[in-house]
Amino acid sequence: MAEDNGGWLGGGEGSSPDLVRENIDKLLEHERQAKLQRTTSQRVADWIAKVSGSVGFVALNALFFLFWIVANSGMFGIKPFDPYPYGLLTTIVSLEAIFLSIFVLVAQNRLQYMSDRRAELDVQVNLLSEYEVTRILRLVSRIAEKLEVDDAQDPELAALKEDVDAADLIHEIEEKRNGES
Repeated sequence: MAEDNGGWLGGGEGSSPDLVRENIDKLLEHERQAKLQRTTSQRVADWIAKVSGSVGFVALNALFFLFWIVANSGMFGIKPFDPYPYGLLTTIVSLEAIFLSIFVLVAQNRLQYMSDRRAELDVQVNLLSEYEVTRILRLVSRIAEKLEVDDAQDPELAALKEDVDAADLIHEIEEKRNGES
């Protein structure tokens, strides 16, 4: 029967899972701080984008339009204040669309900025990991050579022990992209 260690994050004191929990806590704290540092206009834009992206907002708009059309159709003895083709309603809807688009773009720009920062962090962590793994491979390779392990001379291992230059990778990606266009 397999021993249950509490799942992937169920490690003991000083274990990698504890480090993972610590890193998760740090990331969540960073996001909390970023939320607290938003300007008033960013908070308003986020709130409007959140509300306008809800089913309730769609339902409220649908009810408003229905009321407007019924009220301006002459039914129920109500004198139309914005007769068909509903010019005032069209203006109101157009203004709503303009302002909602602006608020959504403001919120999206802030989220994109945060996403870009996370991507930069990912690249830095990945480059550091690549550097560390390369150093470990070199060390393990030397140990394997001392112990006369057959795989120590594997050509693939030799390639993996080479440092990766991020600038070279970016250049190669750009060349391939330009070749596809």
